[in-house]
Amino acid sequence: MTDVHVLGIRHHGPGSAHSVAEALATLRPNLVLVEGPPELDHVIPLVNDPDMLPPVAGLIYAVDEPRLASFYPMAAFSPEWVALRWALSTGTPVRAMDLPATHSLALRAASEAAASQEPDMETHDDEPSQDGAAAASARPAYRPDAIGILAEAAGYSDAERWWEDAVEHRASDPAGRFEALLEAITEIRSLDERPGDHPDVVENNRREAAMRRILRAAMREGHERIAVVCGAYHAPALVPADFPPASADNKVLSSLPKVKVSVTWVPWTSDRLSLDSGYGAGVAAPGWYQHLFSHWASQDPAGDVATTWLVRVAHALRRQNLDASTASVVEASRMATTLAAVRGRPSPGLPELDDAAQAVLCDGSDLPLALVHRELTVGRELGNVPDSVPTLPLFADLATSQRKLRMKPGAMEELMVLDLRKPNQLARSVLLHRLALLGVHWGVPAETGRTTGTFKEAWKLQWRPELAIAVVEASRYGTTVASAAATFVSEQAHAAEGLPTLGALLEGCLLADLPDGIAGVVTALAARTALQQDVPPLLETIAPLARTCRYGNVRGVDIREVRKILQATVIRACVGLPTACAGLDDEAAAAMRTAIDSAQDGMTLVPELPMDDWHAALGGIAHSDKVHGSVAGRATRLLLDAGLVNADDVAARLSQRLSVATPAPEAAAWLDGLLSGDAALLIHDQRLLKLVDEWVDGVRDDVFEDVLPLLRRTFSAFSRPERREIGEQLSQGDSAHHAVEAMDVDMAAAGPAIRTMARILGWEAVA
Repeated sequence: MTDVHVLGIRHHGPGSAHSVAEALATLRPNLVLVEGPPELDHVIPLVNDPDMLPPVAGLIYAVDEPRLASFYPMAAFSPEWVALRWALSTGTPVRAMDLPATHSLALRAASEAAASQEPDMETHDDEPSQDGAAAASARPAYRPDAIGILAEAAGYSDAERWWEDAVEHRASDPAGRFEALLEAITEIRSLDERPGDHPDVVENNRREAAMRRILRAAMREGHERIAVVCGAYHAPALVPADFPPASADNKVLSSLPKVKVSVTWVPWTSDRLSLDSGYGAGVAAPGWYQHLFSHWASQDPAGDVATTWLVRVAHALRRQNLDASTASVVEASRMATTLAAVRGRPSPGLPELDDAAQAVLCDGSDLPLALVHRELTVGRELGNVPDSVPTLPLFADLATSQRKLRMKPGAMEELMVLDLRKPNQLARSVLLHRLALLGVHWGVPAETGRTTGTFKEAWKLQWRPELAIAVVEASRYGTTVASAAATFVSEQAHAAEGLPTLGALLEGCLLADLPDGIAGVVTALAARTALQQDVPPLLETIAPLARTCRYGNVRGVDIREVRKILQATVIRACVGLPTACAGLDDEAAAAMRTAIDSAQDGMTLVPELPMDDWHAALGGIAHSDKVHGSVAGRATRLLLDAGLVNADDVAARLSQRLSVATPAPEAAAWLDGLLSGDAALLIHDQRLLKLVDEWVDGVRDDVFEDVLPLLRRTFSAFSRPERREIGEQLSQGDSAHHAVEAMDVDMAAAGPAIRTMARILGWEAVA
């Protein structure tokens, strides 16, 4: 006879982990079965590697479709992790028991295909969560809220608080606790009235049938004592005395689909163990639970857990230059203990410690407490896996590059500013750009401040666990980051239909230093450009091509073919621009104006481009009455900036466009095109300012509400000092005008005095 001990636990519960450790030390089982897909058996021995530092996650993914994947996170305070470490350290055989991932992933793929939905990453979720939204985002909950039901029966309104009081803060009598929890969950399962064909019930039954099959096989092997560590909800289904017939389980598991899977370990982060991250089996405070578990593992006196936590809180505040004295820590500890007694809790929990810290250490403010929550309560730890874990060549190449460039992944967001004139920092930039092309967004471009040169880059770096999936998915393109990025770009270029997409790919290849990728994109770009008839895509392609020509030589890239394509693109865009701008509605005009601005930015980068043709095309749309006011106004502004029209011409056009004969919305659109983004025209040219002021003053009341949003958008783009200057000039102009009228000055008599003052001030002539 085999003695089976079922230890029902809560995933990521330090009290459960401590109880499991004590139970295993007492039972000394011959075999340990831990909830998890059997594929994890291949990597379980690595748990004992000295370089394996939790939090980590088992990653199982479909080989042919890496997006189809599941994570199985574990922290140091996870009962499964404690069971695995105990078994490996004592030489006890240990296995995983659950529905094999080869079936669960195939079933999920079939379900998603039937629903015509994109596949999402799945996280291990075997514990009922108090956060319904978070649970739903990770995996549909298919069990009643066991913790909530037990908490309500105990008279608690907060399920998490009951769990902490009943389990996490009680380190004695683990055997009795497992028996009581088994009895309670058995009763709760009997309350579930959902039909047997309910999808959630079917999934749960399938998993428990697979667990029983593995347990039966282990019992047949003749082990004297078997310890089963599983989610508390599954515990009643794994008691051998209550097993259904094996034939019933075999029927449930028959004819299940399969996919080929692979398994490895990947680093995880503390914040992704929290409920707020959307992880259904997460906990509210991973950092606090880690503190509890470490406290119990060190066998410190039970009363010190609150004090040591508050000491850490004080250290965190001091690192932010906030006062936190030793005396305040002592006072906060006393307050937490008093609050626990008043609230009838066995010992201070996190709510009492938070209240005490806010009142004593944070002077009642919740802002410093929010800092403590991010840094300590949730935590920012990133786990580590040894080099010996099974990995793909692309993973290995990325890790090698990270070590070579001294770019250690971190869970905290870090701002990295790169000077591209330095070889090592240029190599870092190249790596980040290559990863970005592959969809591995470890780094996100950031603002470099006031620097406008091209030698400086800024990146926000943060490693997120799901990036491992992106790396796995990218591995089908190549075995190194460089080769994978080049292959990916070539495939994207072949499939791309729009010129802007190809232009962006070309620019990405330049930044990522991918000569092979550039060649593929240029070939596709030449073919698409020859067939492109629409003007806006041609205009949007000019800027990325121009940037490639401008900066390609600096990076040692052959841009001769790119320059030829750019020349042809500019000429075709100039020829078709006047016709393409006729008869546009508001939406099409906005898109055309954006395309023209983009092309203008590109034209200024390469002096050899046919600027005369470009300006001629702009002149054609600036003078046409058939062109939307927003586009015509923008063309006029670009010609003014280029010095091809003077202020008098602009004033004349403005007067014409703002005349009574022009509908107010059309006039406002032309004004927006002329002035958008720069108030210098109005500030330095009183004639234009007066024309605009008089037009605004003359807009009829019945159309002013239609014009106001466009005017507000135009003037809100100006800086606050620019708006103030415009207002002051208008105010002063009105005051001076009224003052002159009130004085009734004789200008003929004042002439000599005015000419004398002009000579004193150095004016050459006065009319």
